[in-house]
Amino acid sequence: MSKNARTSPSRRPARGRIELIPVTGLPEIREGDDLARTISAAVRRARLRFQNRDILVVAQKIISKAEGRIARLSTFEPSAQALQLAARGSRDPRLVEVILRESRRIIREHPVLIVETHHGFVCANAGVDHSNVPGEDVVTLLPTDPDLSARRLGKALRRRSKKQIAVVISDTFGRPWRLGLTNVAVGAAGVPVMLDLRGTRDRNAKRLQATILAIADDLAAAAGLAMGKQEGVPVVIVRGYKYRPAQVPATKIIRPAHEDLFR
Repeated sequence: MSKNARTSPSRRPARGRIELIPVTGLPEIREGDDLARTISAAVRRARLRFQNRDILVVAQKIISKAEGRIARLSTFEPSAQALQLAARGSRDPRLVEVILRESRRIIREHPVLIVETHHGFVCANAGVDHSNVPGEDVVTLLPTDPDLSARRLGKALRRRSKKQIAVVISDTFGRPWRLGLTNVAVGAAGVPVMLDLRGTRDRNAKRLQATILAIADDLAAAAGLAMGKQEGVPVVIVRGYKYRPAQVPATKIIRPAHEDLFR
């Protein structure tokens, strides 16, 4: 899969083809698994090779599984607040309790539980998720520090492959004003998360005043097309995007609270 990007030679990537390469055949990930080793083995089995400046987009779910960020609802005793919120929305009070523990504060209680996580993400259910997890009683939680997870995975992959590899950790989020979910970056390492084009000029020589591109989110969303929800492809190589390596956390994309119309 590819797309052509129209760019200028000064601050934007050079025009070229961007490929989305699914990494298939990964086993079910369990706590303690070496993700760099598992992914590298899957790449070899698929007769692929890493190249310099590849960007590996990894679904948050397998990061969380490997790091043991899994909760069994039967082990949680709902608080009074969880019971109250659960009753309003016909939710499992144990699930609500998990969400509350993963949250810094509640933004909206009904009809959807929108919270601010301890990372600063504003999202539904604090990223607590039932899907693609064996067992009716089990949910996954967001990684404690997705940016750190991305740095560690990138370092391990570079050591194994001897190639310069960036990592983006993605998850599906809803968006204000728009229906549907899209993949966004919750963690990043080795690739710029934003591209500030303010002060540059467009094709008509007009100076850009407010254009800042969320590059890491674009990469996550593009890779999401090759992941799907049922195909079992949690890792995608994005190849051909031209970038300058950078160590900027994905949390930099979070809009400050004083600029946020929804907090």
